[in-house]
Amino acid sequence: MSPSRQPYSMESSPGDVELGQSLRAQGSNLGSQPETRVGSIINEKVDAKDEALRVEEPSSAPQFVEGTVQGWLTVCGASLVAMCTFGNIQSFGVYQAYYTQTFLSGNSPSKISWIGSVQLCLQFTVGVFSGKLFDRGYFHSLMIGGGLFFLFSSFMLSLVKPHQFYQALLAQGLGMGIGMGCMFLPALSITSHYFRKRRAVAMGLVVASGSLGGVIYSILLNKIFPREELGFPWAVRFIAFINIIFLVVANLIMKPRWPTRKRAPVDMSQIIHDPPYWVTIIGLFLGFWGIFIPCTYFYLQLFSETHGIDPSFLTWTLPILNAGAVFGRFVPNFLADKYGPLNVIIPSGIISAGTLWALLGVRTVAGVVLFGLVYGFVSGTFLTLASPALAAFTRSPTLDDIGLRIGISCFFTGLALLTGNPIAGALLSAPKYIWWRPLTFACVVIMAGTICITIARQALVRRKGGVKFI
Repeated sequence: MSPSRQPYSMESSPGDVELGQSLRAQGSNLGSQPETRVGSIINEKVDAKDEALRVEEPSSAPQFVEGTVQGWLTVCGASLVAMCTFGNIQSFGVYQAYYTQTFLSGNSPSKISWIGSVQLCLQFTVGVFSGKLFDRGYFHSLMIGGGLFFLFSSFMLSLVKPHQFYQALLAQGLGMGIGMGCMFLPALSITSHYFRKRRAVAMGLVVASGSLGGVIYSILLNKIFPREELGFPWAVRFIAFINIIFLVVANLIMKPRWPTRKRAPVDMSQIIHDPPYWVTIIGLFLGFWGIFIPCTYFYLQLFSETHGIDPSFLTWTLPILNAGAVFGRFVPNFLADKYGPLNVIIPSGIISAGTLWALLGVRTVAGVVLFGLVYGFVSGTFLTLASPALAAFTRSPTLDDIGLRIGISCFFTGLALLTGNPIAGALLSAPKYIWWRPLTFACVVIMAGTICITIARQALVRRKGGVKFI
């Protein structure tokens, strides 16, 4: 009976098999040149073991290759997803102005802003769960399922009748928000499969694409809404058709690189007993509470209309703001890699608050352009560097708790984004439009958040032994 083939193991290694074959083949000649034969056998055994190690090494510890063609294709696909998701959110100011003055004119700005706030909140809070499913290997399931739900809700929005607030809230706020939450975080996270040294650049390109989408969608919506033969229904459908093309291409070119891995459970005690981390969470909550309020992504176009800005220029207010955000979400990543994310996010918060105070005196087209470019840049910096800033607080040598730390932050910042704009709308008091109230509220909470982040940074510097580039 011939022996069956044994798998490679600690008990039966390739070198042992080779040794047995050599002994049987040379058993009849043991009397001649014993030293040579023994040396040959030992060498064969060593060579066989070395060969086995060379064969098995790639499968157990694959060499990481930075970028690759597939890596950049994946970045392109993730950028298309960001244009569909964050691009829609950052063009909501057009919807806000159109809803307030025409389509849902019987409702207050505060009530209308709940549509965009629910959508924005769900993109972050649903991302907590979609990120977990992404880690378990459900990337394409999330992209396809979330994309279909997002597109279905988009076409349902085109069927909403005038003055039907809850129909718009259900389709645009709830439906589109859930679909966007399923797609955005996995699309952003997959870039880390291909980039380490240039990860900040790759992720910066993806996030900046969201602002680019805001530029494109804002212009299209402002051009189509006033046309009587098209109006609101076909404006929404036109955007939905663009999203179909983007999402189909994105799903075809994005591919996960690594198989799902089982990870040890994260030590929650290190996160719970980390006061500087929680102070940063409070700071980001306050910062996000104010960043989207201030007559900007939601209210800048309405602010311009009520302050006598040239009507022919109104359609360019949000595109200009988003153009500034494109650079604000990409360029500071290079500074953060060099000086540390906390050292960059703190001045961006201070400048954001100061720029909002300056908006109180804006009455000209040039003033709106300058405000849009500056505020778009610094607010985009604050939003983009939130995740890298949280990652700086990890105590895990394997960095396994970064995802959980960012996920916890997404939950709390989602709550801030849910309530911020309705508060601003209530303070605005339409139809009087008392603009200093929401602006003051936004400035105060952004500055308070920046102070919290500064305190947390100082505590982290002491914990890391005086290292200041964090």
